[in-house]
Amino acid sequence: MKIVKYIMAAALLTSVSAVMAVEAAEKAKKDPAQLMRGAKSWAATCGRCHNIRSPKDLTDEEWEVSATHMRVRANLPGDVVRDIVAFLKASNNEKVED
Repeated sequence: MKIVKYIMAAALLTSVSAVMAVEAAEKAKKDPAQLMRGAKSWAATCGRCHNIRSPKDLTDEEWEVSATHMRVRANLPGDVVRDIVAFLKASNNEKVED
C-alpha cells in the first residue's frame, strides 16, 4: 500500500513540475526583460567557471537539469537560475520531432 502512495506522490509531483515549466515558458514569452536578465546572468555567472556553451548545445530538459545542478553546486539564487533557463530555452531553438 505504501508503494502505491509513493507512486501517486511521484506522479503528482511530476505533473506539477510539468505545469510549472509550461507556466515559466509562457511567462518568459511575455517578459522580454527576463530574457535580458538571463543573458547577462548566464554570461556573468556561468562564464566565471565555464567556457560559455551555445544554447543550442542542450535541449530544454537538459538545460533544466544542468541549471538545477548548478543552482545547488554554486549556491545560485532561484530567480537568477529561472532567468538563465528562460534565456537558454528561448535561445536554443529546439526542434520538436514528429
